Amino acid sequence: MSQAGPILFVSNAQRPPFIAALDEARLFPVVDADWASAARAVEQVQPAAVLATMHAGHEPHLATLARTIADQSLYLPFVALDAAGTLPQNALPFSSRSGNSDRLVARLRAALRVRTLHATVLRRLPDAKVGLPEGDPARDATVLLIGRGAAYPALSVTLGERVGVVGALSIEAAAKHLNTRDIDGVVLAEGFTARVTDAFLTVLAEDTRFRSLPVVVTAHQLAQTYDLPNLELIPGEPAKVAANALPLIRQHAMEAQLSRTLRSIDAGGWLDPRSGLLTVEAFARDFAKAVEQALARGGGLSVARFAFEPGNSRAQLDAARILSRLMRQMDFGVAQKDGSVIVVFAETDFRTAHMIARRLSAVMRHTSNGKHEMRSDPVVSVDSLSPSDTARSLLGRLSADASRAAS
Repeated sequence: MSQAGPILFVSNAQRPPFIAALDEARLFPVVDADWASAARAVEQVQPAAVLATMHAGHEPHLATLARTIADQSLYLPFVALDAAGTLPQNALPFSSRSGNSDRLVARLRAALRVRTLHATVLRRLPDAKVGLPEGDPARDATVLLIGRGAAYPALSVTLGERVGVVGALSIEAAAKHLNTRDIDGVVLAEGFTARVTDAFLTVLAEDTRFRSLPVVVTAHQLAQTYDLPNLELIPGEPAKVAANALPLIRQHAMEAQLSRTLRSIDAGGWLDPRSGLLTVEAFARDFAKAVEQALARGGGLSVARFAFEPGNSRAQLDAARILSRLMRQMDFGVAQKDGSVIVVFAETDFRTAHMIARRLSAVMRHTSNGKHEMRSDPVVSVDSLSPSDTARSLLGRLSADASRAAS
């Protein structure tokens, strides 16, 4: 992959041999800088990526370099080699101790794809009716935590204070979550044999849907190399695992956010970049048309409303993402300002819609956030169009049903 700009290599020592692999992979040129001049070099060189060795002498300069990189208008990947402690939130961890230079090349290629995606979105935004979602992409990320050992509860809480967490006590349960949810990272904790871990990583690497996922292994040495660019071994205390996994998770969440923004641009701004569902205005327009056509043609139309506890915006977002992934192409939905999510099932009777809503509700119940979890079980109400209905009366009846169910 070529890129506009060199790679900046920051170190107080000579280049290690594996950096030569970058030239062989045509990821060049590589420009050298020491730690004292690294932040200034970012401004002068305008690199496409920054690699930095976390050896002696970096401590006084790391925060300044990380802040300079984060301040760039275009995403600038920052890969920290062989870090011993906790990294800044935008520094992607990478262990070079395996001596496998192909892993570094793959890590950079994956990060540069995100940079290219960001550049594409920035280029198209001025002519679009869409804006990039504000804030840290990690706040909307969902991590799949797999484990059943003593560290599992602490990891669940520590990760949950930073991102949404979906827990799985078995590989089979984890596979179901991967197939039904948008996952921004996998943390594979203790409780599994090395053979099971190897089998799981092999399956992930063979499935193109999951190949770019950040995968953090906490309890085993890796048995072999895997075609997983963002695979990293991070042992240690839960706080260290969470802090050093978060930059990889954030990068994936940013990539997903940018992809949704592009889809919104392509849809003329009628899709919400955060949820992947329609905007409130687009939903009102499409729902009115759907009701009108269903009444004229005599077809079935059903609506489901998933309501969450007031203030639990994370549960609403998680539900919206699940619906955008699982609902049929003929269906459409919206995340409402009152904290609920509504989905319209075209050509669907009440009984079938009720069954689908129950299944979707079951998927929504598994995400937790931090020590003080709010109930994420939705109050579900389902209704179908009657000959005397309008769009407003059907939604009004649905909201009234939800209020009675919640009381």
